[in-house]
Amino acid sequence: MLEITNHPLYKKHDIDSAMNSFWAFYKSRFLTLFIFSFAMSLIIQYGASLIDTKDLQDIMANKNPDPLALLEKAKKLIVPFLILTVVSLFFSNILHYYILMKPLDASKNIIVLAAESLKYFIPYLIILIILAFFGSFAIIAGFLVFVVGVIFSLIYLMMISFFILPVMMTEGINIGNTIIRTARLSHRNFWANIGWTSVFLILFIVIALIISTLVMLPFTGTFLKTVFNPGEAKPILDIASNPLYIFLSAAGNALVFPFIPIIGFLLYFNGRAREEVTKPPSYGDENYRVSVDDLYAKPTRKEDEETR
Repeated sequence: MLEITNHPLYKKHDIDSAMNSFWAFYKSRFLTLFIFSFAMSLIIQYGASLIDTKDLQDIMANKNPDPLALLEKAKKLIVPFLILTVVSLFFSNILHYYILMKPLDASKNIIVLAAESLKYFIPYLIILIILAFFGSFAIIAGFLVFVVGVIFSLIYLMMISFFILPVMMTEGINIGNTIIRTARLSHRNFWANIGWTSVFLILFIVIALIISTLVMLPFTGTFLKTVFNPGEAKPILDIASNPLYIFLSAAGNALVFPFIPIIGFLLYFNGRAREEVTKPPSYGDENYRVSVDDLYAKPTRKEDEETR
C-alpha cells in the first residue's frame, strides 16, 4: 500500500496553497519533466507532420466548400489522428506514474517507472471510452443552454478526467472501483473542484497561447499572409513540416504538458486529505482511542429530575 501522505502534493489545499504546491513541484522536477515531455512532443509533432491534410485544406480554402467532400476527406484523417491521440495518452500515463512514484521512491528512474506504468494503460483507455460515451450526452445537454452550457459541460468532463489516473494508480487497477471513486471524490467538493479546474485551464490556455505566439515568430510573415489570404493554404503545410517549427513547437509543448498530471494529483490528493480528515476512526485503527469519559454518558435532563 502506497504511503501517499508522504507525497509533496498531498495536502488539504485552498487555492493559494494549491498554486504554491503546483509551482514548487513543477520547479523541483522541471528538468526531467521537460526532457520527457520534449521527447514525447517531438514524436507527436513529427507524426502529425506526416499526415497529409493538403486536400482537406484545399477544400476549406474555397469560398463555398462542399460539405460532403469536406466530410469525406475528414473521415480519412480520423484513424491517423486517433493513433496520435492514443500515443499522447500513452505518454501521459507514464508521466502521471512518474509524478506519483518518483517522490515516494527516488531509487526508481523514469525507465523503470515507465515499464511499471504500462499495466494502467489499457484500463485507462477503457474508462476514457466510457467517459467519452456518457460525456457526449453531457455536451448535447449543454447545447440546450447554448455556449455557457457547453463550456460548463467541457469543464465538468475535464474535472472528471483529472481524477481517473490518480485514483487508479493509488487505489488499484479496478475499472469499476476507479469509476465509483472518481465520481465520489470529484463530486464531494464539487464547486471547488470545478472552480480549480477552470482556473488551471485558463492558466494553461493563456500560457500555451503565449508560447504558441513565440513559436510562430520565425514564421510570422508566412503565417499572417495565409491568415489574411486563405487561398494560400500551402504555406501552412510548409510550416507544419518545417524542422525548426517541429523543434520549437515540441519545446513549447514540453513546458506546459506536465501541467495536466500535476493538476490531477493536486485535485486528487486534496480530496483524499479532506476525506481522511472527515472520516471517523474505526476499531483497530492505531489512532482509535477510548477515553474513560466515553464510557459514562451524562444523564439527560429527564433522568436528572427523576433522581432528585
